[in-house]
Amino acid sequence: MVSASLVKELREKTGAGMMDCKKVLTETDGDMEKAIDLLRERGIAKAAKKSGRVAAEGLVEGYISADGKIGAIVEVNSETDFVAKNEEFKKFVADVARQVVEKNPATVEELLAQKSIAVAGKTVNEVLIEKIATIGENLNIRRFARFEAEGLVEKYIHGDGKIAVLVNMKKGTSEVAKDLCMQIAAARAEFVTRDQVPADRVAKEKEILKAQTMNEGKPEAIAERIVEGRINKFYGEICLVEQEFVKNPDIKIEQLLKEKDAEVVEFARFEKGEGIEKKEENFAEEVMNQLK
Repeated sequence: MVSASLVKELREKTGAGMMDCKKVLTETDGDMEKAIDLLRERGIAKAAKKSGRVAAEGLVEGYISADGKIGAIVEVNSETDFVAKNEEFKKFVADVARQVVEKNPATVEELLAQKSIAVAGKTVNEVLIEKIATIGENLNIRRFARFEAEGLVEKYIHGDGKIAVLVNMKKGTSEVAKDLCMQIAAARAEFVTRDQVPADRVAKEKEILKAQTMNEGKPEAIAERIVEGRINKFYGEICLVEQEFVKNPDIKIEQLLKEKDAEVVEFARFEKGEGIEKKEENFAEEVMNQLK
């Protein structure tokens, strides 16, 4: 029986995952040096060394089930945009999206622990580690969204994997759903309707708008009335049904849905690398780092 302290020690030395450490320690009867060598041979220790590097590039991708009822979008990050053009990486990302649809993990951690549907006998995490070793960059399955629809699910991928949108429709056609996906990609909707916007966010926006209005020299009583009018513009920017339809600005999405007898339940929009703090490096430093 391998002790927890021994597993912890190996993890600290290599950065490899707990299960990988436990597995090699069992195979080597607790011999630390042999276990480290085994991890290196399998590319796991090599992959671990890259795990501290910032991965803010990569791809977003999607997958829809054959019946159009289940869909998912995923974001898998890499260190450079060159990897996003790598066919092996593209296939891995596509496989991850299909895995999410077919195996329905609740979290990224659960997804990583699942048996891969693309590579027999390996977990998704083991396949990921292999890709890190062969591709030579830190890779990270960052997030996913998965919807099961009463009506249909539709996806849209923009800019060779820069933006992914997934829409869950209670009713409506695939054509309408695709228009909505493109709308969300372009106009950056955050919510379907205004009642989904958190109250604290609305309160903060009203506070900002009131300060702006009073800075324009308006009395407080008048400023409050002006704010009520301006808050509608705020809703019109972030709520899907209140946005102008990008393909026909004369109507709003709410009118489009009525005309097409369609109803949106929910949507997800992923933009590659959003929210990840990127490390700034010049080209000379990058070359020097690769030579080290």
